[in-house]
Amino acid sequence: MSMPILAPIPELYVSYESAQKLKVEAGDLPSWDLTPRQICDIELLMNGGFNPLKGFLGQEDYEGVVENMRLADGTLWPMPITLDVDEKFAEGIKEGQDIALRDAEGVILAIMSVTDKWQPNKSNEAEKVFGADDLAHPAVNYLHNTAGKIYLGGPVTGIQPPVHYDFKARRDTPNELRAYFRKLGWRKVVAFQTRNPLHRAHQELTFRAAREAQANLLIHPIVGMTKPGDIDHFTRVRCYEAVLDQYQQSTTTMSLLNLAMRMAGPREAVWHGLIRKNHGCTHFIVGRDHAGPGKNSAGQDFYGPYDAQELFRQNQDEMGIEMVPFKHMVYVQERAQYEPADEIKDDVTILNISGTELRRRLSEGLEIPEWFSFPAVVEELRKTKPARHKQGFTVFFTGFSGSGKSTIANALMVKLMEMGGRPVTLLDGDVVRKNLSSELGFSKEHRDLNIRRIGYVASEITKNGGIAICAPIAPYTATRRAVREDVEQFGAFIEIHVSTSIEECERRDRKGLYKLAREGKIKEFTGISDPYEVPENPELRVETENVEVYNCAHQVLLKLESMGLIKS
Repeated sequence: MSMPILAPIPELYVSYESAQKLKVEAGDLPSWDLTPRQICDIELLMNGGFNPLKGFLGQEDYEGVVENMRLADGTLWPMPITLDVDEKFAEGIKEGQDIALRDAEGVILAIMSVTDKWQPNKSNEAEKVFGADDLAHPAVNYLHNTAGKIYLGGPVTGIQPPVHYDFKARRDTPNELRAYFRKLGWRKVVAFQTRNPLHRAHQELTFRAAREAQANLLIHPIVGMTKPGDIDHFTRVRCYEAVLDQYQQSTTTMSLLNLAMRMAGPREAVWHGLIRKNHGCTHFIVGRDHAGPGKNSAGQDFYGPYDAQELFRQNQDEMGIEMVPFKHMVYVQERAQYEPADEIKDDVTILNISGTELRRRLSEGLEIPEWFSFPAVVEELRKTKPARHKQGFTVFFTGFSGSGKSTIANALMVKLMEMGGRPVTLLDGDVVRKNLSSELGFSKEHRDLNIRRIGYVASEITKNGGIAICAPIAPYTATRRAVREDVEQFGAFIEIHVSTSIEECERRDRKGLYKLAREGKIKEFTGISDPYEVPENPELRVETENVEVYNCAHQVLLKLESMGLIKS
């Protein structure tokens, strides 16, 4: 491939002067606030990363892409890039009309001339593009449960790119990269795509790929939207920066790509190849199960391990970018080096650490050997994912009024403070009612709202590495589950059912509330006139009748210890 690959690529931006004029005129247009995924898409449309697309796909192009990976004019393009909107917005839009596309803050990024408006068959899109209409696939779940029902298509006039406040110097448009390669005289460039931190196997793989293709190397990680549960991009970029000095500075560069991944396996690989060609690359590394989302509903992999390489190979001549297929790299102990698994013929010891095993070692604070990863990378990962005994967590007591929740929670709080190391906050029912929920009554809606507020505060405490102890009545399963989901994004959630019987609580009646409830002076009182849904699988059930408070608190400590949350 010769130099023309580095000639500037067409962008969809208008001149600065025209943009200023259009901004003013756009004041009268209907506005659509773009979703995070749409912001990723529009950035790559405008800067030429999605060349030859001139905007969001119209119906004819969309159908061609879904059915046979081609635009209406026959050009190869594997991924539907669509502007999905809700029905309410779509009702007010006619074909032939212009709309302003804005970011979440209302800043105008582009104007779109709507040529098409239609309701797609999403199940068909899922089948054809992702291989199955299966909600276990994150993009299929997005398609059905997040994306709007109606698609709008039409060309886009770019006014300004979305703003990024992070890693500005590391983000390059296709034309900026092309200019860089031109300046350095790089004729061949092999791109490496990743959404995970780089370990030694990846480094060996990229070295070999560059050697095989006799090319320079572009490490091109994706920082747009990846798969739910992936390590956040801030941590990943810090990891990449920690590894960069392991590479030859004169033959390697790194740039961040703001792409919203679809995890579409084979089609995604072809898409990634076309995007890299637009960025001035001549070669692209495709590994095993490229951009696979993991297991489907039946517990099988969505795509075969080499399906992506196969589809890429079939299309690479037309794409104008060459594939460097990559093997599974494993560490050979006797030779102290990484080798492709399928090239090892002799009887040697192979060492390997899976992603699951890596996460386990991080969470338990265990050693991560140098042959597996670079100390600088491990250090970055440990900052974001400290060992469990250094992470924040939430202990959530639930039970009848007067069951002893607050008493045990207080004892637990004091024991945890005695140990030290993390701040401890007690979110007790009465304290919360006074400070967070003073305007709420005791209707079901208000009680749910009160628990959700407790959950929100607990999740923030957990995220920031503290310990939250909550002791509300929390009678409803659905609300407790919602709180669990809020907290588990950031750390462990330990539900503790204080299982004192209603008879015993009424016998104690410490606050005289049961008496008032029996006399009908308190409406909707849990256990008397309102149900308590007993937790089915709490992390722990404690019995308080004839048991010392200290003993109850001690059971909780033992549970936390067995979960690795506190050091014995």
